[in-house]
Amino acid sequence: MNQFKIPYGKQSISQKDIDGVIETLKSDFMTQGPKVPEFEEKFAEFVGAKYAIACSNGTAALHLATMALEVSEKDHVISCPNTFVATTNSVLYCGGNVSFCDINKDNFTIDLDELERILNANPGKYSGVMPIHFAGYPVDMERLGKLAEKHGLWIIEDACHAPGAKFQKENGEWSRIGSCEFSEMTCFSFHPVKHIACGEGGMVTTNSKELYEKMLLLRTHGVTKNPDLLEKNDGPWYYEMPVLGYNYRLTELQASLGITQLEVIHENLEHRQNVANHYFDQLRDLPVELPLVENGKYHAYHLFVIRTEKRKDLQQYLMDHNIFSQVHYIPVHLQPYYKKNLGTKEGDFPVIEDYYSKCLSIPMFHSLSLEEQDYVIQTINNFYNSSKLGNI
Repeated sequence: MNQFKIPYGKQSISQKDIDGVIETLKSDFMTQGPKVPEFEEKFAEFVGAKYAIACSNGTAALHLATMALEVSEKDHVISCPNTFVATTNSVLYCGGNVSFCDINKDNFTIDLDELERILNANPGKYSGVMPIHFAGYPVDMERLGKLAEKHGLWIIEDACHAPGAKFQKENGEWSRIGSCEFSEMTCFSFHPVKHIACGEGGMVTTNSKELYEKMLLLRTHGVTKNPDLLEKNDGPWYYEMPVLGYNYRLTELQASLGITQLEVIHENLEHRQNVANHYFDQLRDLPVELPLVENGKYHAYHLFVIRTEKRKDLQQYLMDHNIFSQVHYIPVHLQPYYKKNLGTKEGDFPVIEDYYSKCLSIPMFHSLSLEEQDYVIQTINNFYNSSKLGNI
């Protein structure tokens, strides 16, 4: 009997992670202590940004970013529907308006040719753009940055899948996702299935001191003790709320876990590359479409997405053999809320709708063993062999 039970993704917790959390539990702080700023500083250094703001989850990161840019009902923001609803929901939370651009048929990220066409056809309509580095594949931010500059747009990058991803610029140098070289802000997630697992958690990186200071205020109820921001000061206990904020803080326990997880991220990224390469080598002769990785792109492989005409049957077959795949994502424009409130409908974005009908995320995580992966590969092979024989 098969001894495996393999999810599409999961966290990996080491003894060092556990020891770090225990040490924090024994310290004087469980929230608002030294671990959060330490995590922020180390993460900013990792991605190459000036500032990093830790928060309670990836959704909070996106919301902090849109609030910092003061998105409101006057703003129209364009994104792509191949993402979790949190990306564009963050615009709606602020009262902004959302439009979509279809995806590139090969890399599943926003189609920059189509985006350029939309922007040229609608001069002055849009305030900002939110690209998604889907599955860990980096959008060409240099090209997008030029488009944004031409049309006067801000950029918030959704990099919840992509810590460690990077792309080669026209001059041959590499640009890291999260460095904000071509954007105002970049948002990350530390959900358990992500590269860095904090249970829950998020981060916004930026090079703008103004945006950084806004987000520091917004993530803590809008409350401050900063003397420079107070109307008066009645003593060391005194605080004021100059803006309406939220409780989006990260705890010391989560930050402690993030610090030790970050220490091994390069090793974990390398293992994900090895897993991906093994899939490419072993699945290339099957009737499935494998992810495209162009020259000059470093894929962080949060997900390994294949496409198949037999998606439903393959997923059930894998499940019958204790392999649990997932579908990423139901296109946002087909969600009932969006159809009702934005008037979107089936057929609006044919490329992502075709992609969605075939996509399947098979197991990809940095603790996936070669034995486990070979079992996944063999099971997929068995499915297609059985299909040829008419047994499925």
